[in-house]
Amino acid sequence: MGRDEKGAAPEGPGPEEHQRTPERPGWAPFLEPGVRVVLRYRIDRRTSPHGEGMTDALGVIEAADEDSVTVATRRGPDRVLRGLVTAARPVPAPPQRPRRTGH
Repeated sequence: MGRDEKGAAPEGPGPEEHQRTPERPGWAPFLEPGVRVVLRYRIDRRTSPHGEGMTDALGVIEAADEDSVTVATRRGPDRVLRGLVTAARPVPAPPQRPRRTGH
């Protein structure tokens, strides 16, 4: 980064600012069908089994519209309202397990 005449670094976002989740993570540009993601979203503490206020959905996006994102998880489809999403990240495919050979 360049410095001005007085040796001060220019103002503005640093590299860490560019790596953050968008201000509205439920509307991140990568939330499209076919993308594998993890979404963290708010849930009702009163109805959650252990009183937690957040949960995650990990899987491939099946559908996405203006209001929600549906993620195909191991337990089945999970429809998440975009406004409840607090963090969203694309994730790589799960690692391939070595095949067992029968003897």
